[in-house]
Amino acid sequence: MTGPPPVTGAWRAGDPSGRRQWFTGPGALALEAGGSLPGYTLAYETWGTLDSAAANAVLVEHALTGDSHAAGPALPGHPSPGWWDGLIGPGKALDTDQLFVVVPNVLGGCQGSTGPSSPGPDGRAWGSRFPAVTVRDQVDAEAALADALGIERWAAVAGGSMGGMRALEWAVSLPERVASVLVLASTARASAEQIAWTAPQLEAIRSDPAWHGGDYYAAAEGPHRGLGVARRIAHVTYRSEPELAQRFGGRPQEGEDPLRGGRFAVESYLDHHADKLVRRFDAGSYVVLTESMNTHDIGRGRGGVAAALGRVTARAVVAGVDSDRLYPLYQSAEIAAGAGGVAEVVSSPYGHDSFLIETGQIAALVKSLLG
Repeated sequence: MTGPPPVTGAWRAGDPSGRRQWFTGPGALALEAGGSLPGYTLAYETWGTLDSAAANAVLVEHALTGDSHAAGPALPGHPSPGWWDGLIGPGKALDTDQLFVVVPNVLGGCQGSTGPSSPGPDGRAWGSRFPAVTVRDQVDAEAALADALGIERWAAVAGGSMGGMRALEWAVSLPERVASVLVLASTARASAEQIAWTAPQLEAIRSDPAWHGGDYYAAAEGPHRGLGVARRIAHVTYRSEPELAQRFGGRPQEGEDPLRGGRFAVESYLDHHADKLVRRFDAGSYVVLTESMNTHDIGRGRGGVAAALGRVTARAVVAGVDSDRLYPLYQSAEIAAGAGGVAEVVSSPYGHDSFLIETGQIAALVKSLLG
């Protein structure tokens, strides 16, 4: 069997430069689960220019392992091109000749924002001491960023998957600050199946001997194997069975024989995606952010999902993907109906990842949202 070279060493943040800017919160952040985060920083990037009325700002929210680099080429600190590069820029759906686009790295992440790998008050990495943060906490931190940027109301908030959770939370918790919202391949609350899919991922990370209870940042090795297993499990849920059947079938990986310990082509594909992730993402952040997705429920403490959706005043466009087995279409339909929004369907063989792949269809939804 062959595969990518092993990743060694504990997690270390990469080059912090690139296009990132930095926002430090004005004080402690009160947390939904109780207690507070004594201080925090959000990394973010912007494109375009804020107009004199601060009325042309659009907030774009990334998914679980995304970051602030939504557009542009690979740069120092940004090893990959922007994940929505086809949508953000001059003349594109999010036209930066007209709009001011803001993309923050989520609280709890590892690409410049405060998370488990960040120094705590004593100078050591937070590690296992990092508090539980919810989607609501993440939105509260982003609201402070908006205040600092002078943005009282977003012309639009858009996001897919975990980013869709935050976009919806903005529209529910701060309706007066959101003119329109685009929720892609997401849900109003995590389902039993979605939580169930994450359970073996979290167990894989925590069972890795290099996890050290979450306090591995000063160790010689990090829980790369566990994170790689988690990514393999997750990536299967991000694509569709018909796509995997068409692309790989039961073919062996070139030059390998499964009867003699070699891999199938689909196994090599999963190995590739696992290797990419463990080289750029922190296992501690993966755990923290996965748990924030598991606890996502816009109806908590608000009388239930229907009552919470009734708080939305923004023009809402909600789209699901017809081949998405992780966030099925009925969840998008529930949001659209409850928020009085427009329900759309992205038709694609690529499953959940279609919100990152189907640029033409997503661009049409953005244009519809912005009128």
